[in-house]
Amino acid sequence: MKQIPNNRYVIFLLLTGGGAALDLWSKSYVFARLGAPGGRTGWLLDGWLKFELHTSFNSGALWGMGQGKAWLFALLSVGAFVGVLYYLFVMGAARSLWLTITLGLISGGTLGNLYDRLALHGWQHPRSGEPLQAVRDFLRFRFGTFDWATFNVADILLVVGAIMLVIQSFFAEQPDAVPDSKAIPGTAESPN
Repeated sequence: MKQIPNNRYVIFLLLTGGGAALDLWSKSYVFARLGAPGGRTGWLLDGWLKFELHTSFNSGALWGMGQGKAWLFALLSVGAFVGVLYYLFVMGAARSLWLTITLGLISGGTLGNLYDRLALHGWQHPRSGEPLQAVRDFLRFRFGTFDWATFNVADILLVVGAIMLVIQSFFAEQPDAVPDSKAIPGTAESPN
């Protein structure tokens, strides 16, 4: 088995750490400027395509699915991150630059949102005063009359990484579905 090039560790760490840092900085910056929840800039683009910064908290997943299950999504995030590390550096997938970049982006997004789900951002529930286990979102788009889910930089990293995985799946070498008949004992072409 070929060794993993040393630059793959550096690339993975830069994308993971840099992606998570950019996500956390952008959330902190926007939330400090606009407040939360419901702080907004108003439409910065105002046509068929509309865009604004609009602060909100999401204690679920995409479009608010799984509300109140932050602990489950945090657990899944930890499992995904450990799985990525194992796949890249123990199983050797980091020999592929494409997979290293892809999974570095996904890991950066995973860690950025995990930080929020663990309530490390410092926001508290307005009624109970308990730490708020919710992801900070602030990028809001509207297409005509359709409101897209509000999202953040971590979500962008996750989606770009997922798209890259799909692209990679079209070009990955596939093992033969049927083994060579010469290797199957008892077949007509078998040397046995």
